[in-house]
Amino acid sequence: MGLFTKDIKTMDDLFVHQLQDIYYAEKQLVKALPKMADKATDPVLKQGFMTHLEETKGHVKRLEQVFEMHGAQVKAVDCPAIDGIIEEAEETAGEVADKTVLDAALINAAQAAEHYEIVRYGSLVAWAKRLGRNDCAAVLQKTLDEEKATDKKLTTLAETSINIRAAG
Repeated sequence: MGLFTKDIKTMDDLFVHQLQDIYYAEKQLVKALPKMADKATDPVLKQGFMTHLEETKGHVKRLEQVFEMHGAQVKAVDCPAIDGIIEEAEETAGEVADKTVLDAALINAAQAAEHYEIVRYGSLVAWAKRLGRNDCAAVLQKTLDEEKATDKKLTTLAETSINIRAAG
């Protein structure tokens, strides 16, 4: 089911479709984060990826909870956006020989994923509220807050050390 297909007729259909989309994305990130951690050379960045991996596993569980709360089947639909972000990150990482520059590239890739997730969760929270599902919105808001916090941590790490070393 594509985003603009006849299968999406109502706000509820759109809400469920986007749950399925972000569910797929989170599951893909559970696979990608250990690879990113393995490639990272900065110990703080490496640990940050592993910490976010555990958070991401929690995001998957929360999404499953929201599906159940909403009475929808737990199901993923392909998310070409996150596939593209992960693919681009892998390609870029394969092309960077300087390890300090590689760390900067990994932060950039991680933030691309975070920004995608922030957009999706932000919409899902708003839509859940509009659908009268404040219970679902509250669960999704926890994840949105964690995604925003991760993005801030990545920005701080990039600006205070990684980018400085990469440019040096």
